[in-house]
Amino acid sequence: MTYEQLKQRKELILLDCISGSTAYNLNVTGSDVDKKGIFIMPQKQLYGFDQQGQIANASNDEVYFEIGRFLELLTKNNPNILELLSTPKEHILFRHPLMDLIKPEDFLSKLCLDTFAGYAQTQIKKARGLNKKINKPLGAERKSVLDFCFVIYNNGSIPLKEWLKEYGFSQEECGLVNVDHFRNVYLLYHQKQLTQGQFKGISSGPDADDVQLSSVPKGIESIAVMNFNKDSYSIYCREYKEYLEWEEKRNEQRYQSTLSHGKSYDAKNMMHTFRLLNMAEEIAIYRKVIVKREDRDFLLKIRNGEFEFSDLIKTVEDKMEHIKVAYANSPLPDRPGIQVAEKLLMQIRESFYDA
Repeated sequence: MTYEQLKQRKELILLDCISGSTAYNLNVTGSDVDKKGIFIMPQKQLYGFDQQGQIANASNDEVYFEIGRFLELLTKNNPNILELLSTPKEHILFRHPLMDLIKPEDFLSKLCLDTFAGYAQTQIKKARGLNKKINKPLGAERKSVLDFCFVIYNNGSIPLKEWLKEYGFSQEECGLVNVDHFRNVYLLYHQKQLTQGQFKGISSGPDADDVQLSSVPKGIESIAVMNFNKDSYSIYCREYKEYLEWEEKRNEQRYQSTLSHGKSYDAKNMMHTFRLLNMAEEIAIYRKVIVKREDRDFLLKIRNGEFEFSDLIKTVEDKMEHIKVAYANSPLPDRPGIQVAEKLLMQIRESFYDA
């Protein structure tokens, strides 16, 4: 069943809500209007192979969860699911009477510490990642293996490229052989030492992922010892790939907004970090999910870049300690009851299909 087919069969929809920034009371001019909901599969489809846990429109800003998948995620205290179940009345477009059987308080548990606060940590990681990409951008020209090679020189070491330049050598004229028992350490030779044949060079080219070895005649003394920092090169390659993907896929409007407030972090991610942390703390203390944010002014100040990144991170760390104490002292159960969810699922399906 497609999104369009679901919309044509509205009798299958159990819950239809405005979600996201509008439901959070955090919408501003230009904010998208997102929707989330719950549907139930037609009974014939339930008995076949073509089962669906989730249906979304092309832009993925309207998402509907099948009731079985919804209850499964509820037992995992998934933040999106608990928020959907606790949507403020003014943002509920339709609610089937069967949804009254599912109460958020029956599923809240200490697992929310991991899900809400854990998701907040993910947002921090994204914000840190953007901070790093903005303040330490990788050059447009990709580094090569040679940039991670160093030569023993004057009781120390210097970059291979500097060593080659000093001696007037090119890397293509050089040859390497392994040094036994020394990881990524090589003896280095030069073409001028050969009477016949030639060395392969240190690297096969700019896209090489390792150095290459050559055959060296016996009796020739090496002219240098070289180390290839392969671990650092592997990390660099991964980060360079991630950087290019980020440049290609980034939301340009959101990126320019980040640059405009001058703090070099994704302010929207940091706003949601604090929203999630505050919600996690409220669950531990009040045993309910408060979707509509009364702390709107504070959260929007974060979104507007009115705080330094380092200050926000320090506040997050302090807040996490308070939240851990709140959960340690909370009467919430350790985990939701799966049997309760299974019983509800069977009751809802039986009532719906028999109607």
